[in-house]
Amino acid sequence: MSQKTKKRTSISVETLFLENKKSLKLKLISRDSSFQKQISEKDLHRPGLALAGFVDLFTYRRIQVCGNTEMTYLRKLSVAQREKTLKKVLVFDIPCIIVTSNNKIFPEFIRLADEHQVSIFRTPFATTRVFQLLGDYLDEKFAPKIFIHGTLVDVYGIGVLITGRSAIGKSEIALDLVSRGHRLVADDVVTVIRRAGDVLIGRGNDTLKYHMEIRGLGVINIQPIFGIRGIRRQKRVEVQLELVDWDKSEKYERLGLEEITTEILGVKIPLVRLPVYPGKNISVIAEVSALNQLLKIYGHNTAKKFQKELTQQILGKLEMEERHPDHNFE
Repeated sequence: MSQKTKKRTSISVETLFLENKKSLKLKLISRDSSFQKQISEKDLHRPGLALAGFVDLFTYRRIQVCGNTEMTYLRKLSVAQREKTLKKVLVFDIPCIIVTSNNKIFPEFIRLADEHQVSIFRTPFATTRVFQLLGDYLDEKFAPKIFIHGTLVDVYGIGVLITGRSAIGKSEIALDLVSRGHRLVADDVVTVIRRAGDVLIGRGNDTLKYHMEIRGLGVINIQPIFGIRGIRRQKRVEVQLELVDWDKSEKYERLGLEEITTEILGVKIPLVRLPVYPGKNISVIAEVSALNQLLKIYGHNTAKKFQKELTQQILGKLEMEERHPDHNFE
């Protein structure tokens, strides 16, 4: 499986503003003098204690969010006191400041921010809402990310990542699955992000979108052909289906008792290694793999249940033979 790992270490203030301008209704109040500054920490910070004069543990490298509490405190100060307070805070290399709830921003606040090259943004949203929306955005921006050569399909609600060598038939299988009512997430290159709780989220990229290359046919677009029912923007990656060339000397899993897993970004998921040869219906097996995973989620392991029942039958037969040694139990 071809992989390329990428971990973001920072984003610019400009990127933050442009990508959240619409969702947070951000408005630039000061100059854009800090737009090239880098935000290297994903957590947000409220500078209440810093404004009160305690700056020993001031986490100034984070985005500073000033809500009703901070702005009310500043409002009660005289202009001279406010300037003195703000100077103590703005002397630090702060990436940017976001003022929530459409609070009035004092002229001296804007002037001092410009002097120290710190951009101020204002939003109508409450502080808790800003922390929620911006927190999710930063979590994703700073999340570990990997690019995998494969295809991701939502099969019965299970995200099945199909991998294998080039030209083994990943896209053809995905196309067959979509035609059977399942949903394509990404083909050729799957971007996998590790979210909180060891959750792997897979999605496509903006360039390829829902295009697929089918050898002998060419490039097709799943969305206009199958409509909205045939696509999905993102999906949790829950099973990897690895297609391998059939090798008669290889021993493949036959009972499914051994839990084979693979690791993506430090998260283990079930791995189904499937030998491919002419005439084998891989699409049906992919569907069954997804359904089997659903059964395991609900606590039903077919292979282990079968082994348990078989063991009980054998033990029962041995017990009967011990009780009746002269009887033929064949």
